[in-house]
Amino acid sequence: MRCGFYLTLFSVTILYLNHVSGQYRTKGNQGPSLGERVQQLSEMAMKRPVLRFNGGKFKEFVKTTPRNYSVIVMFTAMAPQRQCQICRHASDEFTIVANSFRYSQSYSNKLFFAVVDFDEGADVFQMLRLNTAPVYIHFPPKGKPKSTDTMDIQRVGFAAEAIAKWISERTDIQIRVFRPPNYSGTVAVVMLLVLIGGFLYLRRNNLDFIYNKTIWGLNALFFTFAMVSGQMWNHIRGPPFIHKSQNGAVAYIHGSSQGQFILETYIVMVLNGAVVLGMIMMTEAAARKGDVRKRRIFAVIGLGLVAVFFSLILSIFRNKAQGYPYSLLFK
Repeated sequence: MRCGFYLTLFSVTILYLNHVSGQYRTKGNQGPSLGERVQQLSEMAMKRPVLRFNGGKFKEFVKTTPRNYSVIVMFTAMAPQRQCQICRHASDEFTIVANSFRYSQSYSNKLFFAVVDFDEGADVFQMLRLNTAPVYIHFPPKGKPKSTDTMDIQRVGFAAEAIAKWISERTDIQIRVFRPPNYSGTVAVVMLLVLIGGFLYLRRNNLDFIYNKTIWGLNALFFTFAMVSGQMWNHIRGPPFIHKSQNGAVAYIHGSSQGQFILETYIVMVLNGAVVLGMIMMTEAAARKGDVRKRRIFAVIGLGLVAVFFSLILSIFRNKAQGYPYSLLFK
């Protein structure tokens, strides 16, 4: 009987040890707990505000549930062979937002910033069906990202202020953007003023050119062209110079009336300038006296410039504003 008792005790001990080892294996297969993941993210965020994720880290910290924190992920392709012209600039703006959050009063472990590069996480791009870069996506604490959790950079741009506003709409966390001081603009203005002052000093005995109406008229025209073409919009929104898709196609004109590219504003500026030149030629041909034949030639050339380039402006606007009914020479 004593032998049977020991056998029973031994069997119970074996079953208990198997149960405990099974619990440890199950815990190991589940990966780090929520508290451990938050602690790891917080420690990494203290070293660098924007965390760099590959496919494994993305699945561990972003896809794994449960979560009690949001993650703003920038999907980019900054390798030189990818030829993403705007990715570097977009990354700089994203880093400014992350740094601003890190040193703000609203800083907490409820929001983290991360970046996934295509060459380090191609499987993540494939899983999310992303075929372009840069892309900003908000991964909420609960549930899957909705359509509004993807930032529309074509409409609002990717300036740090726009990113911070978009984050506040998603997470209710207000981030005040602090940009590092940049004195290049101030230095350029000071140098320009010094050059102008030096030039006026050298020409102090002959300043009749200041009263030249043509010079002031050309300056006014240039300023008007810059404002009408959208240079102030570029300064506020920070759009890309051009857009290059994955298949290598280059777009110079934005396809929506809510956005534009920098090169597009230059094109519009040139077109407006050509229209104004045509109007000036027709006005001069009508106002001048002298050879009638030359006046007619100038008038015809001016009319041709106005008709052709104004038609091009209408065509661009028609393509950007779908449903616009008017055109002249070109559809």
